[in-house]
Amino acid sequence: MTGLSPATREAVEHWFRENFVLRGELGAAVSIWRDGEEVLGLAQGFTNRERTQAWTADTLVPVWSATKGPAAVACLLALHEAGLPLEAPVAEVWPEFAMAGKSEITFDQVLAHRAGLCALSERVPIFDYRAVIKALEQQQPLWPPGQTQAYHARTFGFLLDEIVRRITGAETLGLYFAEMFGDPMALDFWIGLPESQHGRVAKIYPGKMNLSTADQAFLKAYHAQGTVTQRTFSSPVGLTAVQDFNQPHTWTQGYASMGGVGSARGLAKFYSALAHGGLWQGAQIIPTWVQMALSKSAPTAMDAVLCAPATFQAGMMKDPVDEETGLKSRRLFGTSMAAFGHPGAGGSLAFADPDTGIAFAYVMNQMEVGVLPSERATGLVEALFAGL
Repeated sequence: MTGLSPATREAVEHWFRENFVLRGELGAAVSIWRDGEEVLGLAQGFTNRERTQAWTADTLVPVWSATKGPAAVACLLALHEAGLPLEAPVAEVWPEFAMAGKSEITFDQVLAHRAGLCALSERVPIFDYRAVIKALEQQQPLWPPGQTQAYHARTFGFLLDEIVRRITGAETLGLYFAEMFGDPMALDFWIGLPESQHGRVAKIYPGKMNLSTADQAFLKAYHAQGTVTQRTFSSPVGLTAVQDFNQPHTWTQGYASMGGVGSARGLAKFYSALAHGGLWQGAQIIPTWVQMALSKSAPTAMDAVLCAPATFQAGMMKDPVDEETGLKSRRLFGTSMAAFGHPGAGGSLAFADPDTGIAFAYVMNQMEVGVLPSERATGLVEALFAGL
């Protein structure tokens, strides 16, 4: 089955247009792929508040934590090429990591946000990669490894980056991603944006607090001094203002947790291979082992940082499932239990659904407050899957 029905296309287009009229959208794009081909691409609005430059399908924008999905796949590929199972200890490739009671922490626990390393005790600048890695080596887990799920908002990228460097010898995870996926697939998405692409990046704007925001428990913890949520989102320190992500030096650094820059088409194109059995133009660009790792079921847990039920598997997020009903309690990624992806701060969202062959990405520059995407993105997803 390929393509979308006319009714489904119209429903998605209608919601997208209404985002600009009713929901405060400034500039945005959505890209939907099925069975390896783009079946719907929409772009509208402006790249700045002055409304002097139109948003197009080629516009790039920072996507914050939506970077984590591509970064996780890069890490999984490195593990696969080295013949390392997810159950192996990280210290096998990174001996210094074993300090402070971390010798038994596995790759699987790191990727599932269960390593207990979401917050650092030492204040180190996010700009100093080696200092952050040293702090992670010396950090004692906040909980026994594997016991507590706690979203590693910032440290996740540093952990994966160092693992990839140790295994592959690559200079950075971002360069490894570009070599293995970005260049072969001609992706408009980078973890470390080349200077030649800087002129295409839209300016992003912070969201305003809204009493109707669904993430009230998270926001309360985020703004309370000393909570694990607040500590997590400030470890390592720096890059806390939205304005920081309008700076070219931030784009070029390639922070694997939150530094990705790309277009909706670029992100969806990457996820299209994940939705299509790892195939890209007839070639198995993503090994079956990686696809299987991403497709395994995972438990839903109350996340100590997100203050909400969440499910993580092999570095990707899945929709949480209610234990009693066996049904999804949230549907960021559509109706299928097999779907996986990752949202980004302010509202960006990208995912793959192997059951339908659908890949989806939505990006924007007017952010909203909260840790999960708002109805601007979820309404698009609902309109899409209502017609499948």
